[in-house]
Amino acid sequence: MDVDLIFKIAGVGILVSVLHTVLRQAGKEEQGHLITLVGVVIVLAMVIQVVRDLFESIKVMFNLY
Repeated sequence: MDVDLIFKIAGVGILVSVLHTVLRQAGKEEQGHLITLVGVVIVLAMVIQVVRDLFESIKVMFNLY
């Protein structure tokens, strides 16, 4: 597993938490929740790519079609 992926996920998490806190303090909780949801979707997309690569490696390793 690539260490860069862990740092990217941590970076997105820190950025999302700061933005959520700022928006909550400004009284815009709905936008804060939207930012959190977008962050989750971005991280999920990163993880899905890694899982897809894992399955491709397994398919090649066992000569599956």
